[in-house]
Order: sequence, then C-alpha cells, then structure tokens
Amino acid sequence: MVEIAILVGGPEMTLPDLNKLNRDGLLWIGVDRGAVRLLELGIKPYIALGDFDSVSKDEFEWIKKEVKDVRRFKAEKDSTDTEIAVEAAFTEFVPEKVTIYGATGGRLDHLLNNLWLVFQPKVRPHLAKLQISDRQNSISYYQPGIYELKKEEDKKYLAFICLTAVEKLTLFDAKYQLKEADFAYPTSLASNEFVSDTTLFSFQTGLIAVIQSKD
Repeated sequence: MVEIAILVGGPEMTLPDLNKLNRDGLLWIGVDRGAVRLLELGIKPYIALGDFDSVSKDEFEWIKKEVKDVRRFKAEKDSTDTEIAVEAAFTEFVPEKVTIYGATGGRLDHLLNNLWLVFQPKVRPHLAKLQISDRQNSISYYQPGIYELKKEEDKKYLAFICLTAVEKLTLFDAKYQLKEADFAYPTSLASNEFVSDTTLFSFQTGLIAVIQSKD
C-alpha cells in the first residue's frame, strides 16, 4: 500500500508547505507545471504527466532529465491532466490515500471539474481514498454510512456539503447538530465546528463532501 500526492498547476499561493508534507514512502505525481514546482522544491516526482503547455522548453527538458517516467499528452484530449493523474494513481497502484494539491483557486472550470471527479465511474469506487487539500481547506468524500471524523490540528471550521440530494443526515455531536434531515438538492451546511477531537455523522442516501477549514 502506498500514499500518493498529486501536484497540479493551480496558483502557488494556495499551496501548503509541500516540504513539510513530504516524507519517506509518499509517492508524488507532478502534473504539468506541478512537476516543475516539485523539482524546484527538491522533490523528485515518480511520474510527471500532462500536455505541459504551461512549461517552457527548457523546463520540459529539465523534467525529462530528472524524472524517469514522463508522459506527454496532446492538449486536445477528452480528459484533463488532473483526471489522467488520478486515474493513473488508482489503476497503476493500490493507494491507501490520494491527495490532490494545487486543484483549487485559479480557473473555476478546473475547480469544478476537480470537485466533481468523484462522480466519474472510474473514480467513484475510490472516493473514500481521495482528498483535495490546499493552504486553507481539506475536502474528503463520503458515501452513505456512519463515520467518525478526526479534527485536523490546524483547522477550526467544519462543513457538510451535500453534493446530491441527501436523506437522513444526522450530525450527532458537532457544535450545530441535525437529526435525520433531508435535502432535496445540493447545499452547503457551512461554518459548523468540532466540540472535541472527533465528531460523528451519518446519512442514508446521496454523496457528501466534508470540508475542514481554517481562516
């Protein structure tokens, strides 16, 4: 089992300190300009992929020199670079967790595509292993069931995002609680908070994203 981190080309100001996140056993995939950013930090990606339309010729030569597995695709394709990276992570490895960095901020069409990756048939079976993270937020995905969430040390706020219609959502012990609430359309239950290091929630139908955030 491995843990995979994918760095895509979103605004650098949204990124956490990647050097602090890097550790032995973490496998990096650099997507387009994300591969350059990793190399600039002294982190060598296991795979570099994308159409590389956001890197210079010299930067691409640097990538080819430093990374053993470089995969270049045409710009005109049916999948985004991020989608290709996520598919590679789940089909070529058996990851315990896949975290995408650099997927927020910037262009809204890319942001929405990244948030909705879990609806794709090839990704949905793995949604419990997928997380999107930036300097301020982490996003995790859940199918119906009962779950215990652990508070991330640097986060204060908690949001339950109904990505579809949701039935019987119960927030057992968050600051603001719910009991078997139904939502007929996507909605954001924002600005909730932990009251201890963990909190329980459950629901019976639908798909939910949980966001932990800090100011």
